[in-house]
Amino acid sequence: MPNPSLFRCGSGVVYLQCCAPFHTGDKLAPTAEALMRSRFSAYCLHNAAYLLATWDARTRPMTLSFAGDQPCWQSLDIVRTQQGRTKDSKGKVEFNAFYTEGGQRWCLNERSRFVKAGGRWFYVDGVVSCFLK
Repeated sequence: MPNPSLFRCGSGVVYLQCCAPFHTGDKLAPTAEALMRSRFSAYCLHNAAYLLATWDARTRPMTLSFAGDQPCWQSLDIVRTQQGRTKDSKGKVEFNAFYTEGGQRWCLNERSRFVKAGGRWFYVDGVVSCFLK
C-alpha cells in the first residue's frame, strides 16, 4: 500500500487528521471539496471501497481495480469551487491532480460535479483533461 506521507491532498493537514477519518467512516466529508480531497487520497492509497462508497449510484462503476501499472499520485490543488458547502445540495470542484507515469510528470485537470443526499456528499462525474507538466 502506498505511504500517506508521500502525497498531499492540499489541505495543509496531515493525512491522519484530514482524510483518514473519512476513509474509516469516523466522519463524513462536510463539503464537496473535503470529499474531493478525501477521494484523491483514496486514489493514492488504492482504496477502491471508499471511492465506490462515495460515488453517486447513477454513475458509479460496478468495480474499480488498481491492478497493473498505476500513476503515482503526488499532490492536489483545488482551482475553484462552486457551491458544495455544508448547507448546499450540489456543488462543483475544479482541481489539478499531479502524478508521475512513465518517468514524466503529468497534471490531470477535472471539473467535477457532486450531490448531497441523506446528509452525505457523493461524486457524480467530471470533465477531465491531462497534460504534461
